[in-house]
Amino acid sequence: MATARLMSNRDVTINLRANRNQRAVIDHAAARLGKNRSDFMLEVACREAENVLLDQRYFHLSDSEFKKFTAALDRAPVSNPRLRRLLRTNAPWDK
Repeated sequence: MATARLMSNRDVTINLRANRNQRAVIDHAAARLGKNRSDFMLEVACREAENVLLDQRYFHLSDSEFKKFTAALDRAPVSNPRLRRLLRTNAPWDK
């Protein structure tokens, strides 16, 4: 997971100011997960940052990158028998 990779080499400091209630809630949640405050906050912040970045609806591509992107979208999908079988299978709650 990208979050674990980001946390492997901690060589910078991030300082935050919080009120007592915020710290208490964070500490309580971290304890529930068996984590310390720093690990919990880094994991949650990185996960949310990834979500923000993945939710981008606008992105900039150079002309050559845009051509590659549209070519990939226009290409017919590769046959995938396993996916086709999965999509034909009834969901467990429909059985």
